[in-house]
Amino acid sequence: MTRTAGGERRAPHTPRTVFTACAAAAGLLLTATGCGNGDEGPGEAAGGVPVVEKGKLTTCTHLPYPPFQFEQDGEIVGFDVALVDLVAKNLQVEQKILDTPFENFKTGAFLNSGECDLAAAGMTITEDRKKNVDFSVPYFDATQALLASRKSGVTTLAQVKEKKLKLGAQAETTGESYAKSQGFDPVAFESSDAVLNGLRTGQVDAVVIDYPVVQGWLKDKANADAFALGQNIETGEQYGFSVKKGNDKLRAAIDKAIKDARADGTYDKLYEQWIGPLPKDPS
Repeated sequence: MTRTAGGERRAPHTPRTVFTACAAAAGLLLTATGCGNGDEGPGEAAGGVPVVEKGKLTTCTHLPYPPFQFEQDGEIVGFDVALVDLVAKNLQVEQKILDTPFENFKTGAFLNSGECDLAAAGMTITEDRKKNVDFSVPYFDATQALLASRKSGVTTLAQVKEKKLKLGAQAETTGESYAKSQGFDPVAFESSDAVLNGLRTGQVDAVVIDYPVVQGWLKDKANADAFALGQNIETGEQYGFSVKKGNDKLRAAIDKAIKDARADGTYDKLYEQWIGPLPKDPS
């Protein structure tokens, strides 16, 4: 399910601990327990950037969502995680990851309550979400993809509809929204792992989900043997990190880290490590 490319998974100066939010489902705790902001209380990072816990940059995410954030060898790694580590390094703090339900990302609930400083979850920038949170500059151009069981014989959404097959998607995502916009009533799964399991167990015949996630799944031979990649769905989506409305200092720090990484080649290296080959410029 991963698209890793070697051993280096975490900068030594940015150790990460992972907490599960009180509102999250039981069983997701990975390396530590606790809720809220810990014992330290709020503080300031380098440049006067406010943080909800002194010495930490607390990131809300929703696990697992490879290759953007997922558990590997007891650590949370991935493309989003690596980019936020760059922000944490610049702010002279360490990243702490809080696992939260994805529906909170649309409302900014955990940002507004002071649980987290930012949200990073392979999240598409939309006008609706902009009403509740402020987004960084885009850091990833995304598309959706159709993945179907080979026995279904379908490669397009039109075929799924024609054969009256069951379509699945991850709840509260743009993939689910797109499926609904095409006249489907998709089966909603809580996580990307649940989406994949739905395909494996025959709960659904096909799914719509982010193309990089499908790429990761198909790296596994068992998945490649059982499922076929169908149409690539160009939706013009771009991912962004979100912060609480009005948190301009942190948003600026995130923007700077992304722009610097693109300028000095770090972004390309991380992309190749976690996502795969860089997209070719159209000729």
